[in-house]
Amino acid sequence: MQGGDWKQLFKAAGDGDVELVSFYIRAGINPNYQHPEFFSTPLIESAQNGHLEVVEFLLQNGADPNIKSDFDGLTALETAREFRRAKVIAHLEQYLKAN
Repeated sequence: MQGGDWKQLFKAAGDGDVELVSFYIRAGINPNYQHPEFFSTPLIESAQNGHLEVVEFLLQNGADPNIKSDFDGLTALETAREFRRAKVIAHLEQYLKAN
């Protein structure tokens, strides 16, 4: 993994660009890595910004919803709750119940 590629994945997740997220995941970038400059994961970033399609894609491709951000100690679900992202909250709750 190259740091620049992971940073681009993280940015794409925050921007809601599912096509670019898909490109980097398929290229082998680890969706659960927390870069020392960001202290968070792409899943948490997409949950914070309310990007449901990216959240769904990341979960389907190995993102761990139980990881806590090194930045604030919150999971993706806790972050979605903090930012009041109702659709993301509902999806993460359903995902966690099923898994």
